[in-house]
Amino acid sequence: MTVRLPDTVRRRLIVALDVDKLRDAEKIVERLHPDVTFFKIGKQLFLHAGPESIRMVRRHGADVFLDLKFHDIPTTVAKAGVEAARLGVRFFNVHASGSIEMMERTRLEVAAAARREGLRRPKILAVTVLTSLGTRDLRRVGVADALENQVVRLARLAKRAGMDGVVASPLEVASIRRHGGKGLLIVTPGVRPVTASRDDQKRVLSPGEAIRAGADYLVVGRPIRDASDPRAVVREIVADMARGVVSSSRGVRRLVHL
Repeated sequence: MTVRLPDTVRRRLIVALDVDKLRDAEKIVERLHPDVTFFKIGKQLFLHAGPESIRMVRRHGADVFLDLKFHDIPTTVAKAGVEAARLGVRFFNVHASGSIEMMERTRLEVAAAARREGLRRPKILAVTVLTSLGTRDLRRVGVADALENQVVRLARLAKRAGMDGVVASPLEVASIRRHGGKGLLIVTPGVRPVTASRDDQKRVLSPGEAIRAGADYLVVGRPIRDASDPRAVVREIVADMARGVVSSSRGVRRLVHL
């Protein structure tokens, strides 16, 4: 099967709309679409504009990753997941540390609602360990194991719960793949072009490195959003991702089937 790498790869880039006004978010979407077809909406924008932020992105013909990181009792998270499906998001996420019961209940109720109401079932991702955290941070909250081990443990739990994928730092992607992560989508924040600042991310790689490690989707925010020429930065990132795919035969096979 022939794969047009640039087109295929750019669909794996998710741009974070981490701004505090709906109009600012829409300007980013208007400026980047159709070069970018996938946008992340997090707590800041969602608390400002609510579901209208999702509707805005979808009106422009792009997909939404709803990044609210649900973490609550199983019933509450499952009902929130159903509402996310009704809004038409493509991805949403929950915290893997919320328990296998929470993840399973959410998966089952979202799937049932999608069948019953004729909805597109969103992919459900489980957050492992935030990319802003390091080993010392985990120890402060009572996790004595090594950070990488904790990430792999939570990824395995997510797989047992039937999650479609996980959110993890690029530095742990290879470990997830090696230790039970086969078949999981891996969505990776903490990605920075070589010339960009790390900001508040502690565990980062370049786009090409993250793809070579086994990531499927990359989330990038400030390096694109704050650039004088955002589209040029998008092209730079996609080119680096494509180099990562070409250097990994597994990456080519994976992109064909995603």
